[in-house]
Amino acid sequence: MKKLKRYQYERYAILCRQAYPADFDHTQYGFDPAGRRDIIDRWGRTIIRVLWGEQNEAIVVFKGSQNLWDWLLNFACFPQKLPGRQKPYRVHWGYHFLLEQKSKIATNRYAEAFPSLSASQEIDYLQAADAQHFQDESLYQQIRSTLLPLIKNGKRISFTGHSSGGAMAVLTVERLGNEFPDAIKRVVTFGQPAAGFWSFRQAYSYHHCTYRICCDLDIVTFLPAIPLMHWHVGKMLWLHNEKIYDNISTPVRLYKSLVSWVLRPITYHYMHKYIRNKDYFDKH
Repeated sequence: MKKLKRYQYERYAILCRQAYPADFDHTQYGFDPAGRRDIIDRWGRTIIRVLWGEQNEAIVVFKGSQNLWDWLLNFACFPQKLPGRQKPYRVHWGYHFLLEQKSKIATNRYAEAFPSLSASQEIDYLQAADAQHFQDESLYQQIRSTLLPLIKNGKRISFTGHSSGGAMAVLTVERLGNEFPDAIKRVVTFGQPAAGFWSFRQAYSYHHCTYRICCDLDIVTFLPAIPLMHWHVGKMLWLHNEKIYDNISTPVRLYKSLVSWVLRPITYHYMHKYIRNKDYFDKH
């Protein structure tokens, strides 16, 4: 597995953060004006953004939970059986449901965001993925319909998401990879709960390019809280006490978090804490 570079981490982290505000100008992040497709959930909110530009990469960004109903789906952790490449596997029912929901409305968010651009400026594969065709499709089908012409044009696809959006990302990757195994470039998730059972972990084909970022004692990353029932995929990178730990076990992670919490008042006395805050003085 290749290391996740800092600029890659920052790019995906910023895109995940910017997925939540309604006002989002994707051109500021190197994507083409016509290189965007927003996918709407059953509540009429943007939940997924597909972004692309001149580079040989398109990025699918998944939002996390946005209301109480979405949060409750985290606890709908009974198994959903899906067909795999060699044998069936089981995933978290709630996150599968999120991908199978249909949009409340079918809308061309590209046209809303850039009304001044003429039809001649649209790319052929954007027209082929016209949002009007999405009305009767699930979110997963809309993702596939949007990505299909991009893949045919030689782009490789990266996926990123925060919270339940990360779980949706890995489920989408394995499912899409059944059809287009060479199209998957990278998966980077933040604060992601487990998306599947042991059979899904065994079936998952992209451990080598999947990075699961966890920060300190983020409780969502331990969900669903049923030991040895749900399993994560890919490589975990745990950000804790200004260090990065690779694939640290859950008991060790809990122990280190507890020790850090108990000792935190003492650690604030160390000089490196004062050095870390030196930039504050530039503002005074």
